[in-house]
Amino acid sequence: MNKGDTPAVMKQGNFIPWAFVLPALLILFAYVAYPTVNTFILSFQNADSTRSAAAACQPGQPCWGILENYRYALTSDVMLTAFRNNLLWLIVMVGGTVSLGLLFAVLVERVRYESVAKALIFLPMAISFVGAGVIWKFVYAYPVNPGDPSEPIIGLLNAVVVGLGGKPVAWLTEAPWVNNLALIVVGIWIWTGFCMTILSASLKGIPVEILEAARVDGASEWQVFWRIMVPMILPTITVVTTTMVINVLKIFDIVYVMTGGNYSTDVIANRMYMEMYQHQDWGRSSAIAVILILAIIPVMIYNVRRFREQEATR
Repeated sequence: MNKGDTPAVMKQGNFIPWAFVLPALLILFAYVAYPTVNTFILSFQNADSTRSAAAACQPGQPCWGILENYRYALTSDVMLTAFRNNLLWLIVMVGGTVSLGLLFAVLVERVRYESVAKALIFLPMAISFVGAGVIWKFVYAYPVNPGDPSEPIIGLLNAVVVGLGGKPVAWLTEAPWVNNLALIVVGIWIWTGFCMTILSASLKGIPVEILEAARVDGASEWQVFWRIMVPMILPTITVVTTTMVINVLKIFDIVYVMTGGNYSTDVIANRMYMEMYQHQDWGRSSAIAVILILAIIPVMIYNVRRFREQEATR
């Protein structure tokens, strides 16, 4: 290569990578960057995003000016209910999926047909969340006239309750705890297989020699689990937990399909959807979306940092 050709080659080398990256950048701008910026702008307008939020304030009424949509999102009764329910989802569903996933990951390694057992536990992940909601809505079905003995009970759970001598329970309308916990059970049923798969792969990375040495030294299975297995896979448990936190903060499908957010089951994502498409309040919906994004970003950053730290130690 002649010296005179070097600048042209360097110029071409600098251009070609950008030519390959440009389509992806355009897609990111069109479907991620622009909608995010536009959502942020709409959140500072009035409820239906037709004018400035400050100009829409009424004399004598509480108003935060351009932050009026955020006042609604942070102080209204429906949003406080959504925040309470999301907190319940975070505590019960994250704890339930990670705990059951770890339990199943340990137990399936002790059965003869491990692959079959894992496939059965992971199977709900193959069903769409909408499909799972429809399935469990039939499971929780409540008779229209519960006092009529001639009316068939199509709900599997209520059929079991009645078969044991009890009375049908309105699982999806008993607010606020029975119906919310019933919805969370569906989420746990779907996501436990995901947690089990990730944690099982991590458990298989523990050297067998360490476990055998602990058992030879007299450690019980309980001690092996808590003092060897859990500490060695703790980074993976943390990543799975933060991933589940992100999923729960965005939970929408199950609530929308099974209750539509009624009977005090509303969550943040469902309220955002309802404000936008049912009430046509784009400004309020945008404010809720911004709050949801701000809640998710710290968890994502922490997850990425933990992943990088884990990769650096390999």
